Amino acid sequence: MTDATRGPRVVSVSRAPEHYFSKAVVPNIRLIEGIGVEGDAHAGGTTQHRYLLRKDPGRPNLTQVHLLHSELFGELVDRGFDVSAGELGENVTTAGLDILTLPLGTRLHLGADAVVEVTGLRSPCKLINGLRAGLMKALVSKGPDGEVLRESGIMSVVVAGGEVRAGDHIRVELPAEPHVALGVV
Repeated sequence: MTDATRGPRVVSVSRAPEHYFSKAVVPNIRLIEGIGVEGDAHAGGTTQHRYLLRKDPGRPNLTQVHLLHSELFGELVDRGFDVSAGELGENVTTAGLDILTLPLGTRLHLGADAVVEVTGLRSPCKLINGLRAGLMKALVSKGPDGEVLRESGIMSVVVAGGEVRAGDHIRVELPAEPHVALGVV
């Protein structure tokens, strides 16, 4: 679950003030409790995702902060895709933590003060193919039992605000058992 030499950590942070697919890597981001990333188009107490906003504008925003594991970049290179931090729309790029296997409700302590609670898996939309043709198929596949496997990170909500920057350690706080596997948000 962790890199034994350094432990789980933040390797990059990103935000975008407009609804672009990719986000600019920045030195730090500020998380605001119940809102998300300050200055990011997806920040808000209710959904800011364009599709969901049209469908149900009062829906609670369960996608305030998108986290993606940096180990995915190497896997994608092996599949013929050169992708780097921020390009897949994530706010926080992690290392040393198998984020896709975390249970629902896991709290991730980012840096000194910020805490996010995991709400589910991110399901990429077809716009991802605009970044690199065929990328969606590389991130969404079928498992051995026919189940859909999503590798494009996890979503979360901010439960305690604070500043997050590259190099910050991540502390994992698992929810009470029984653990519930992540669904798609």
